[in-house]
Formats: sequence, C-alpha cells, structure tokens
Amino acid sequence: MTQQTNNRNGRDRGGRQERPNNRRGADRRFNDRDRQPRHKRSEAEVADDTTQTEFVFGHHASVEALKGETEINKVWLQSGLADKIRNEVVALAKKRGLIIQDAPKAKLDELTNGQNHQGVVLSIAAYAYATIDDLFAKAAEKSEAPFFLVLDSIEDPHNLGSILRTADAAGVHGIIIPKRRAVQLTSVVAKTSTGAIEHVPVARVTNLVQTVEQLKERGLWVFGTDMDGKDYRRWDAAGPTALIIGNEGRGISPLLKKTVDETLTIPMVGHVQSLNASVAASLLIYQAFSSRNPL
Repeated sequence: MTQQTNNRNGRDRGGRQERPNNRRGADRRFNDRDRQPRHKRSEAEVADDTTQTEFVFGHHASVEALKGETEINKVWLQSGLADKIRNEVVALAKKRGLIIQDAPKAKLDELTNGQNHQGVVLSIAAYAYATIDDLFAKAAEKSEAPFFLVLDSIEDPHNLGSILRTADAAGVHGIIIPKRRAVQLTSVVAKTSTGAIEHVPVARVTNLVQTVEQLKERGLWVFGTDMDGKDYRRWDAAGPTALIIGNEGRGISPLLKKTVDETLTIPMVGHVQSLNASVAASLLIYQAFSSRNPL
C-alpha cells in the first residue's frame, strides 16, 4: 500500500485526486457551541450548564485531577484512610487551596452510588468539553499529524473510559463524541480512565457526519471498521488521520460509514466473531501508533 504523506502532493493511496486545501469552508473554524439552537432554551437548561456537579473518585483518578486543571470544589476523604494516600491527596489539595472534608465511608458510598472510591472523592464542576480546534491545536503543539478518534454512539461508560486510557497511552490528540444517544464524560468514565480524562481532550458535537466531512476538508483521512475491510495490520496511519469506532452493538451508522475513505477489519479465527468496543479500539489505535512511530 502506498504510504500516506503529510503534504499530500500528487495522488492519494487509492489513485484518487487529493482533496484541494482551498475547498470552500476548508479553513472555517467550527465549534458546535457556536451553532444557534433551534429552540429557545429554558432558564433551567441554561443554569444546568454551569451548576451541574460531578464527582471524580478513586486514588489515581483523583490524584490526576488534582495535578491537572480541573475545577475542583471540594475534597472528601474517608475517615481512617491510610496515611500514604491521605498525605498525597492532602498535599495536592492544600497546594491548590481546596476545602478538605473528612467523612464516613457511608457518605462517600452515597456520593458515588456505591462505586469503589478507595476513600477519595472530589466534587468538581461539570466536565468542560474541548472544541475541534482544540484538538488540532494539541497536534500542532507536538508538531505531529493529527490523530483523532470519532466514537459513534458508544453507550458504556467503561468502554469510553478504557478508550480514553488507551488514547492517552498511544498519543491520540483528541476524541469526538456525539451530544445525544451516547455516553458523556461522567465520574464512571473518569474512574475507568484512571486519570487519562485529564490529558485527552474530548469534543462534543451535534452531527458526526457533518463533523467528519469538515475534518476531511481540513486534510484528514477517515477510517472505519467493517467486516469486509482491509486487514488492519496493513493500515498506514502516518498522516492526518481520524478513526471511527462504532457502537457496541450496531457498529458504525450507515450514513457515517459513507464518509470513510477506507474500511478496516480485525481478522478473527475463534468462535466469537466480535470484540468489545474498547478492545477493538485498542488494537486499531496501537496499529496506528506503530505506523506513526516506526522502529
């Protein structure tokens, strides 16, 4: 397969003419929040944007949040927490001038709906989402060709958390999710990501199809998964790349699949001919990593 190049001179790997960089709207900055809503939002809906509270819990996830730039309202520590964990959390919290509250385990269980909080819970403002331009900026800061993930209606927060964790490890510059019919950034996602949520920007958009078309206008090649696609082990993701991961049960939606430049498949020889969404994403992400960072 012809290797993809960043400057995209000549013709592409499939013999098709390269996309012109001066295509109408190619340099337009786009941000879902800039679009006008179709209906006037109620005062309660507007207030909810700024007053919603989330919780980060668990030792590692909380430490990463305290080290990062997350806006934290309060730190809850379980009474009798081991000194090693307590001292680390207290030192970071005091450095940021945060309120620290001791509480019985029952209180922390209540805050986290019985999740495994390991004696540490942070009360934070609702997660701030990035813009598409933020994702491009992160790639530019590293002087790397952009590598984004587009998640098509992932519903399980543990899958999203695991994908965030792999994305951080493999140098993905950002993740794009839809606003509706998909899991959003929650405390369970944060806990599962073990702190990766603090390092991988996530953009939330209204229409994935339109967003992918805009990514293509800005020079990205778009790949998705399909049973009849190319063996993912021959995938070259060295250039500007977006990888679409489909829904756990339905896969990639038909309209979104029409936007891809090439489809990929993960060959399987066992009795179970499907993989968990986060497992499949991990295999594909690391194939991309290998082609972008050759030995």
